[in-house]
Amino acid sequence: MGRSSWPTTDRLPGTSSGRLPNEERTDFLHALGRDAHQVTDADLDYMLQPDGLASWRERLTTAWLIGIGGRTQFRSVLADLLLESELTYAGQGYALAITRFGEPADADILTAYLDRYLPQPDCHYDQDWALGGLMHLDAALGSTHAARFLEPDGPWSRSSFSDRAPARCHSWIAELIDYADLAARAEA
Repeated sequence: MGRSSWPTTDRLPGTSSGRLPNEERTDFLHALGRDAHQVTDADLDYMLQPDGLASWRERLTTAWLIGIGGRTQFRSVLADLLLESELTYAGQGYALAITRFGEPADADILTAYLDRYLPQPDCHYDQDWALGGLMHLDAALGSTHAARFLEPDGPWSRSSFSDRAPARCHSWIAELIDYADLAARAEA
């Protein structure tokens, strides 16, 4: 898979048109799984370069491919990009991939992101995705990283995301992780 045949973001779950009918969903899952396994590390690295030409759409897709492929060697790059939050919407893919890696280090990354951006009401980025991912990791790892963000009058309740139910953020990420797992198995 070369850079000229990069998958489209408009069919990814979480995008405005990402809900597909069942028959199209199966085909898309196979294609996404195939792409995640065939894309080279060099192509993924190229798409993540801070000075590259990739838009948020390519970055979002790249992060999905990394997450589906379980390419943990990109963890630190995704962490840096998530913390920089330079491209709108791309952070959704970074948070999803980091969550799918499923290790304690990933909970630390999402915690650092929430520590940085929840207290900033003018930074309405991807905090809901990060919190949902952190809650998902807590459930999987038996940890409690998200608890301090969710205390009464805690960072979540004082943030620009206070109107979003944390349980909904968690269930949304869990649904997307299931989708990514299906894609990974589709072409494994």
